[in-house]
Amino acid sequence: MPFETWLLYLFTCCGIAVVPGPNALLALTHGAIHGSRKTLFTISGGVLGFAFVLMLCALGLGALIQASATWFTALKVAGGLYLIWLGFGLWRSAPVSLDAAGAPTLSSGSLFRQGLVSAISNPKALLLFTAFIPPFLDPHRSLIAQTATIALTYAVVEFVVEYTVASAAHRVRPWLARSGRRFNKVCGGFFVVFGLALPIHS
Repeated sequence: MPFETWLLYLFTCCGIAVVPGPNALLALTHGAIHGSRKTLFTISGGVLGFAFVLMLCALGLGALIQASATWFTALKVAGGLYLIWLGFGLWRSAPVSLDAAGAPTLSSGSLFRQGLVSAISNPKALLLFTAFIPPFLDPHRSLIAQTATIALTYAVVEFVVEYTVASAAHRVRPWLARSGRRFNKVCGGFFVVFGLALPIHS
């Protein structure tokens, strides 16, 4: 991939990554509740998931799934149900506590898995990457090398954005502790809205 093309791709990735979505919201809530360091597992799972979806799209599998209405509908429903499940879990969770001993605990593996599943079950990512990648691919160059460059670049950008969100959320943790369960209910509600919107949005 020529440097000029990569630079344009980098700026485009930055624009896509800063648009709020389920994984950014997950990084926000986990950053506030568990701290930015532990949320690295959530972010890593999400970044890996996005990189995987992006590589599938770059290799043409995204277009194949889009061509099958059954597979794409199943993906949308599965992604929506998972986000709704996350939303209800957050809605019922205890408020943010300044006492580390009183904070809800999740294993590193559970945080990683939530980030990963949230990313790979989001059909919006499939649609976006399928439409987004082709202009940056050169048919006369190695597809494998270009795919690796595209996936790695987006992964780095997404990681930086989500970690920034998680760190900012942790800094306002005292305010979140005073707000009690309202923060959890609002964020949980957003997850449910995302989940309901995925299957019905074409």
